[in-house]
Amino acid sequence: MRAAFFLILATLFWAGNFVVGQAAVQSMAPLQLTFWRWTLAALPLLFLAHVVDRPNWRAVLRHWPTLLMLSALGMTAYTLLLYSALQHTSALNASLVTAANPVLIMVLAAVLLKDRPRPLGWIGLVFGLAGVLLVLTGGQLQRLLTFSLGAGELLILAAITVWGLYTVLARRVAVPAVTSTALQAAIAAVALAPVAAVTGAGFPSSQSGAWSLAFIAIFPSLGSYLLWNLALKRTSAANAGNYLNLIAVFTAIITVLLGQPITAAQIAGGVLVISGVLLTGAGQRPQRPRSSKPTSSPPSEALPRLRAR
Repeated sequence: MRAAFFLILATLFWAGNFVVGQAAVQSMAPLQLTFWRWTLAALPLLFLAHVVDRPNWRAVLRHWPTLLMLSALGMTAYTLLLYSALQHTSALNASLVTAANPVLIMVLAAVLLKDRPRPLGWIGLVFGLAGVLLVLTGGQLQRLLTFSLGAGELLILAAITVWGLYTVLARRVAVPAVTSTALQAAIAAVALAPVAAVTGAGFPSSQSGAWSLAFIAIFPSLGSYLLWNLALKRTSAANAGNYLNLIAVFTAIITVLLGQPITAAQIAGGVLVISGVLLTGAGQRPQRPRSSKPTSSPPSEALPRLRAR
């Protein structure tokens, strides 16, 4: 019961990243938001990694080339693309498309790692793709014939493609999850610092911008990772992975509470996406655990080894 509570709270915070992130990019540039998010979260994450994972830092740092590449993909490129997309599309649309990540990861794993799914996984792929297309086109599938997708839709597709590649590449990195994320966050903050200085991406001057940034740095970036790893000490990674479907559900609930409309295409697309993810998970071939320590973490907002991915 405690694990379920931790997982529900973690996914609620990740849903908040979509909603608060959309509000934040109205007054902050995506680069500014990305830089300050990881700058504020890096030190607490490093402390959390030291407490939770107790890593051998010298051994971990031998993986610096891989961590550098993963940081560029997952922390920098993905986050920049996500926040850029939120300037042009709704938080609910972004969360629904992002929910299809496990389906995309299955395809990338099959192509790059020769990790062949079972037939049920391919059925899940069809469901997930159909749901994403419904969401992206607003139910007007004829838009696909004219390639009339908006900037937001294209950016969120680019974001989940980057995240899928990041996840597949990260599967073979033998670094504990929180430690990996903490170092990637620190690398992103350091790498973005010169660009932020040149572009004048200072700390937000408005009170609303500062509060939005504080929420994103504390809850989705730190709180969710802590809760996720506490839950993994009490339940399996596969069971925890199923809770990630709640991110889109919570985003929809928050959207309704804020008085924003939800369309039939979003509801139908969301049902198809979540069904596809569940089928994809059921269609995965069992994999041998690599470590006795919990190493799975989430991204759409997060870590490399989600769903043994």
